[in-house]
Amino acid sequence: MITSIVLEQFKARMRITHNSEDSNLQELLSFSVAYITAKCGAFDFENEQAKELVFERTRFAYNDALEYFEDSFRSEIHSLGIEMALKAVVPNAPTI
Repeated sequence: MITSIVLEQFKARMRITHNSEDSNLQELLSFSVAYITAKCGAFDFENEQAKELVFERTRFAYNDALEYFEDSFRSEIHSLGIEMALKAVVPNAPTI
């Protein structure tokens, strides 16, 4: 579920000032959350690295350039996946 706070943060980042695309943006953000969760594991938006990847993937999707996302952010995706796996084994592990 994409909260209104997350939606507004994304819109501010993208400098989108109108509300006419809110439902589309929420859907794109939801797809990005599902993608990052599938690649890296469950997270919340307190994890800044995960949030950054969700926003970047959504930006690529919004600009019809999604096919370039994974190549552009491969190391960040792997880093987050390692962090999430480590936290699953050692719950209080520091972030990378």
